[in-house]
Amino acid sequence: MDAIFDYRSPSPGLRCYVRQLQIVGCSFPESMAVLPVKSYWPRGEDSLAFYPKDTEEIEYGFDGKLLGKPCSTLNGQYTIVTNRYVGRNFMVFQVQFQPGALFRLTGIPACELTNSFLDAEAVFGSEIRRVNERLSYTSHYTEMIPIVENFLFYLINRTKPRLEQPIDKVGLFMLQNPGTVSLEWLADQACLSTRQFYQNFIQRTGVSPKLYNRIIRFDKAMKMSNAQPRKDWLSIAVESGYYDYQHMVRDFKEFTKLTPNEFSQHENHAPERIFGRKEG
Repeated sequence: MDAIFDYRSPSPGLRCYVRQLQIVGCSFPESMAVLPVKSYWPRGEDSLAFYPKDTEEIEYGFDGKLLGKPCSTLNGQYTIVTNRYVGRNFMVFQVQFQPGALFRLTGIPACELTNSFLDAEAVFGSEIRRVNERLSYTSHYTEMIPIVENFLFYLINRTKPRLEQPIDKVGLFMLQNPGTVSLEWLADQACLSTRQFYQNFIQRTGVSPKLYNRIIRFDKAMKMSNAQPRKDWLSIAVESGYYDYQHMVRDFKEFTKLTPNEFSQHENHAPERIFGRKEG
């Protein structure tokens, strides 16, 4: 078995659009009859993902319906856990966008992508098809980085994206500072009325400001649990910004349909656990 877990910042010229590049690869032997499943909890992100080797199938929640993914996808903001069934020789190169950046680059209202994905070729056409082909022929994953970054620079130069707005900086502030901040304060920082802020935020991130903040807080709780597995859920809840344990449980039930312990058991079977890794 072999694995790659590479999380890195993009080139400086991309950082106003791209928050992080994530490259994850897992190869499993033929002797492993059942491959592990990644229970991917909601987190504050939308992305462009490339699958240069085996792709994956995705299940929304635990409904038993699997959807196959193409070679590259645009992924919206998720508000429910998705189970990712990986291939035997799996790799994903994920471009995590800054808040509002995907809307600025494509003009697609983020609310049209919430809890869904699009075949990236349907949006970007032949250029991304060539990127997919080039990625599939690389001999080492580090060769993929300039290919993807050059495509992103091409996309920026070609589309002349919409200018970054104060609301995008507010989204980044929320991402970096999960907590309870009033809608009025956020709107004031974005130089908008509360109604304008609410409507524009949904257009640019796919969800309401309140739900986005809950997702970020939930993500913080999950990563804290992974980083400190002996920490009790009450302490995790309080340190993540929840009022109490039951408050956190309500988010678990809404986002995963499971209790904290039940979801943690599913997450313990993620592919990276086989290689001694965990998100944190």
